[in-house]
Amino acid sequence: MTAMDGDGWALCDRGHQHWGVHGAAGLLAVHHTLDGMPYVLMQKRSWWSHHGGTWGLPGGARDSHEDAVAGALREAREEAALTPDQVRVQGVYVDDHGGWSYHTVIAGAAGLLEATAASGESADMRWIAADEVAAKRLHPGFADTWPKIRPALGPLVLVLDVANIVGARAEHGWWKDRAGAANRLLNDILPLVSGGLGRQPEDLPELTLWFPRIIAVLEGAAARGADPVPDPGLDVVVAPASGDDAIVDVVRDARPWERVLVVTADRGLRERVTELGALVTGPRWLLGQL
Repeated sequence: MTAMDGDGWALCDRGHQHWGVHGAAGLLAVHHTLDGMPYVLMQKRSWWSHHGGTWGLPGGARDSHEDAVAGALREAREEAALTPDQVRVQGVYVDDHGGWSYHTVIAGAAGLLEATAASGESADMRWIAADEVAAKRLHPGFADTWPKIRPALGPLVLVLDVANIVGARAEHGWWKDRAGAANRLLNDILPLVSGGLGRQPEDLPELTLWFPRIIAVLEGAAARGADPVPDPGLDVVVAPASGDDAIVDVVRDARPWERVLVVTADRGLRERVTELGALVTGPRWLLGQL
């Protein structure tokens, strides 16, 4: 496991040559302006490189010890001078060619970050409005995946009706210690923050992994006895009164470009949040991933 041990050509099952012995990854940094338009950071490849003169993503071969996210972030640092702390990973799309795959790592940026063509492989680095991307002369691989990635640029916000999920989990005696049951659920969810969600409801764009912002809403006895959750990827909202009302407020406060998914089996709550444009799914979907 050494640096740059992924450099080299690989042959996929379709008979095509690709750069990256262990596959490749690229970073699709995206920023939504106040009018809701997503801008993506794109790289124009140097004339001498493979598919020179085309537009695509800062990316390249993955090393043998890297996962897709690590490889994409490293490539973004090397080719665009972006650092991992400047973006938040939202999802991963895998273009599998059989024996070789390209992982597009979608990551949100707080602004139109300054990016430079930091390596000889880049002729230009530019933020481009999503509606204008298809008009560019695109790298063939990116041209194939762009229509599938475009609907997934908006970040996912996962809102958890903790009381309802705890009830569906039906641990023995959970109603006697609602705070303890809620804390166990939250701690069991933490691996999903770092590892991502691999199963998704049908109404979401098809990514291999989602890395949502997770908001857990607590109420009543569970809220009064809850322990702090030491993870910036999991926010805990303590309802001052009704948990349903607090969840509706969270959905209402979401930014227009965010996709909100509420996890609850409560029929009345489902109707209230869908009226606000949120998606809903039942606790079984979440519990099946723990």
